[in-house]
Amino acid sequence: MSSIEILGTGFVKAQKKVTNFDLEKRVETSDEWIVQRTGISSRYVSETENTSDLAYKASLQAIEDAHIQKEDIEVIIVATMTPDCMTPSTACLVQAKLGLNDCPVFAFDINGACSGFLYAFQIASDLLSRYHHILVIGSETISKMIDWNDRSTCVLFGDGAGAMVLGRGDTKLYHYANSEGDLQEVLHAQGLPLVHDLQNQGASTHYLNMKGNDVFRFAIRVLKESIENVLDQSGLSIDDIDLIIPHQANYRIISHVAKKMKVDLSKFYMNLQEFGNTSAASIPIAYAMAQREGKIPEKGRVILVGFGAGLTYGATLIDNRGGQ
Repeated sequence: MSSIEILGTGFVKAQKKVTNFDLEKRVETSDEWIVQRTGISSRYVSETENTSDLAYKASLQAIEDAHIQKEDIEVIIVATMTPDCMTPSTACLVQAKLGLNDCPVFAFDINGACSGFLYAFQIASDLLSRYHHILVIGSETISKMIDWNDRSTCVLFGDGAGAMVLGRGDTKLYHYANSEGDLQEVLHAQGLPLVHDLQNQGASTHYLNMKGNDVFRFAIRVLKESIENVLDQSGLSIDDIDLIIPHQANYRIISHVAKKMKVDLSKFYMNLQEFGNTSAASIPIAYAMAQREGKIPEKGRVILVGFGAGLTYGATLIDNRGGQ
């Protein structure tokens, strides 16, 4: 268990809204089929923005919301699987965009895929024993990894960024994180830049590949497991939780988890109908939106829970009541 305070949040959409009706013109699908299978009606796609651009814009919002100066930021962690480049890290690019080149900043990326923000959040909470203000960002331009002629994946994903400024405080956290690397082939993207013999590799290796049914079963199992783990750690019951913010992968996954846990679906916050699956950005975007919509009580208890390629998964219980 650790203690922090979420000082500020921010989020941004990518430039172009792509509806299901737009996709009907490109692949053999329909709005009705997509909504029934996923709950998604639209998503946002970057045309000229890079991952660092979205991360920077979300960061400015979070810093303003935290009522601190950008020079107060001591650590920048970016969770992404779509960095601008192999190196340097996207976090270093965000540092430069924020104009913090003359400030001592510990900046690095992590790739936990769709679980990435949860992993970054958990790392940041531990680093607060050494630092006072940490900027944690989930940012993706996952549209670059999508085969827009593959209806099984192009309907699911979108681009965006969410950010949080964390500081020291009395909010109690309970963490859980795990991975099952033997399931790596269930959800992966090899990526052309890392293949030595490019001429003998098809473009499909660059795209995100997913075994949908396997992901579906895995997600239901590990989301339930992760929620139950942090509840056990805290000694709380599901009835003590005000809101659950899951990775925004698929309406059917979330509804199945709610049913298995015998929890009203309204306890799960969802914005996937508008944003689709924004990978590492989905949880911080959802948290920021829920906060602005007044769905997170000042003394509330919230669970963040997610899963992703790796396969990875985990949860964090945020207890703003300090155990009361």
